[in-house]
Amino acid sequence: MSSSNRTYAINLIASRPVPGPAPAVKTDISFYGEDVFNAAAIRQYLPKECARKLLSTITEGAPLDPAIADDVAHAMKEWAMARGVTHFTHWFQPLTGGTAEKHDAFLEGTGMAEAIMTFSGKNLIMSEPDASSFPSGGLRCTFEARGYTAWDPTSPAFIKRHAQGATLCIPTAFCSYTGAALDRKTPLLRSIQALRTAVKRFMKCFGKENCNVQISLGAEQEYFLIDRNFYFQRPDLVQTGRTLFGAPPPKHQQLEDHYFGAIRPRVLNFMSEVERELWKLGIPARTRHNEVAPAQFELAPMYEEQNLAVDHNMLVMEILRQSAERNGLVCLLHEKPFAGVNGSGKHNNWSISCDGRQLLDPGSNPAENALFLTALCAIIRGIDLHSDLLRTTTGAAGNDHRLGANEAPPAITSIFLGEQLTGILEELESGAPAGKSGKPGRMKIGVDTLPTLPRDATDRNRTSPFAFTGNKFEFRAPGSSQSCSGVNMMLNTIMAESLDFFSDHLERFTEKNFNGKLQKLLKEVYSAHKRVIFNGDNYSAAWAQEAERRGLVNLNNTLDALKPLKYEANKKLMADYGVLSEEEMDSRYEVFLEEYHRKIRIEGEVGLEMARSTILPAVSIELGSAVGTLNALGDRPGKSAMERTVTALGTGLDQLSDNCIALEKALKKDDSAAIIAALEKVRCAADTLESVLDDKAWPLPKYREILFVY
Repeated sequence: MSSSNRTYAINLIASRPVPGPAPAVKTDISFYGEDVFNAAAIRQYLPKECARKLLSTITEGAPLDPAIADDVAHAMKEWAMARGVTHFTHWFQPLTGGTAEKHDAFLEGTGMAEAIMTFSGKNLIMSEPDASSFPSGGLRCTFEARGYTAWDPTSPAFIKRHAQGATLCIPTAFCSYTGAALDRKTPLLRSIQALRTAVKRFMKCFGKENCNVQISLGAEQEYFLIDRNFYFQRPDLVQTGRTLFGAPPPKHQQLEDHYFGAIRPRVLNFMSEVERELWKLGIPARTRHNEVAPAQFELAPMYEEQNLAVDHNMLVMEILRQSAERNGLVCLLHEKPFAGVNGSGKHNNWSISCDGRQLLDPGSNPAENALFLTALCAIIRGIDLHSDLLRTTTGAAGNDHRLGANEAPPAITSIFLGEQLTGILEELESGAPAGKSGKPGRMKIGVDTLPTLPRDATDRNRTSPFAFTGNKFEFRAPGSSQSCSGVNMMLNTIMAESLDFFSDHLERFTEKNFNGKLQKLLKEVYSAHKRVIFNGDNYSAAWAQEAERRGLVNLNNTLDALKPLKYEANKKLMADYGVLSEEEMDSRYEVFLEEYHRKIRIEGEVGLEMARSTILPAVSIELGSAVGTLNALGDRPGKSAMERTVTALGTGLDQLSDNCIALEKALKKDDSAAIIAALEKVRCAADTLESVLDDKAWPLPKYREILFVY
């Protein structure tokens, strides 16, 4: 690698033709969902009664009738083949954090050089991929290979296309021979079932029988785009997803001129392609814009049923990467690909509705006010009691670089409610007006003293991990590369437990004393758990001290964040709600811990190799040249300047070499904390050298190029 590669890359990018305005295009979106076996396709290809049963399972959660499997399989095959599909796959989400698929052809031999295209109910319902090479955390031995994928009918089958054909993808759960969950979907589905049961029980206490419960998710996806010519000159980006070296440029995001700025034509073409691909798959991508950091962007979909939204987010990440490649770009989903500028998150907008009404909507009458306040207090209680488990779901090596700065919340989990809602709860607790509710007098459940709250009754707090934003909560801590499944699994379970706590009390109240006893219960719960509410600046040192005084959990790195998976009380909670067994909890701890250590080690090895094989040689050559120039100068003018140059390069070279030796020792000890510290020192020395070395001699693309030239 040499500086000429950097120049060549820049020239290639600069010579790209700038796309002109496109001709007017049709705004018809009749293609929306065309690659999804959706309700229209189900009704078209299935017998009427089979279609009714399948749609009942999808929309109402009714048990699946196995008798319809053959009919559904045949219909799927006919629908898919009419769209050019030749293969099918069970699409699942193992504990790697990505997706997995093994393709099989519809082809079945019938004789000598003869075959038919067939797909049975058995093929649809279950498959048997080799499970031995997927992470299991001790749930199975590596020599025991049997694993099963089981059809998830609540997430519709879809088509993935490539240059030479197409594949029918069937969303599935993935489990071992013993039935233990080896994936992320199975626990999520279990938690959805647990929360629906808890919500129905809770709503019954308020006189609403057999309501249809929907748990919804809107997952905002942040990402970076860089030119492929730079990407392949950075071994750290290729191997780890982030830059291990790179001095900050004089200008990055200080002027705040990128956020919501005009989108470059090349990027806009990419975004338009992404949206078309997503819309074909029925993914309701709606918002696109420049994010805060240079070369950073965001895509946000509309809300969907939670399980489907999680599946769709996995597809969003895949399509972002694939479309970027087709456009000569690379999509970086790492939480912190560039030091010193904003990282990327995945804001998790979570809500619950019953018969179409949001549980967190204050409503317009006293009964709805009481329901709203009770649901709100249930969330406050649940987050306070189980914030350690919620933090566990955001623990990852990449997210450790992001949390706590640049619009990412800190590791301390707190709730932002805003001044008005907090004031209402303070009135409820004290029995005296706090002056925030907008109405005088005592707060009393069953009397309409709660003001009508607009959809956005609060300002936004960008530093809060868990913020009320109208009729939902936004959890801002998840990292951009992480699956949404773990976060939502935990939110569902926490909420189910807290709603059941309230139902245990409410079911004992009589109609005559219901409102009075409810008011007392809410006061007690709020008083016990209000410590988790914080409406101020979560970045401030004062908040960290205050949080410690309040006794809030502060798990500020992944190693600490994973420990709650081992706590007996947490294991009992997850087991009681049928979400994760004790063995499955232990397995997650082992898998995530091993993943963390492996990623840190890979970063250390890549950093050491780059420093020794790329940066040290380049600096050594320049130092030798500078020494030669200094010796040739003698006592002529310029000697002092050259002496300073030689000193700077020599000192930096010594520091970089010494720090490489320390990193090598840390790698031999296999100590992640030591590797992180040693790698940071190697980076510091290298970044200092980048700032003083002749620009033509620096061997790696610089931040000023990667972030601004695309």
